[in-house]
Amino acid sequence: MSRKLKILVVDDEEIVRNCIRGLLSYEGHDVQTAVNAETALALFSPDRFDVVFVDYSMPGMKGDELASALKARAPQQRIIMITGNGPVRKSVPGVDLVIDKPVVLRDLQDAIAFVFGEKSFAE
Repeated sequence: MSRKLKILVVDDEEIVRNCIRGLLSYEGHDVQTAVNAETALALFSPDRFDVVFVDYSMPGMKGDELASALKARAPQQRIIMITGNGPVRKSVPGVDLVIDKPVVLRDLQDAIAFVFGEKSFAE
């Protein structure tokens, strides 16, 4: 994707959060981060972010619950779930795409292109 996006990354693991932020910032995107669902909900408003990356396994509210809460506020919000030990199913309600950890820049690029309808996602 050639345009600059506003992205929110929600992950309770600092190293993962910072890695994803770094990769997406390197691509020229404006990236904000949140350590948990509560912080993400406080930062979120409709039309504020083009895409939200959520970790599945977080203390308190899990990523699928956060995704549902975000979609309730903004039904068109694009949400990508990143999981290392979460659901093995390919489809999660409220989530546009599920990708596995660890992620590399190409995974993030492909996921963004997929949720914007620019390419199919290789299984």
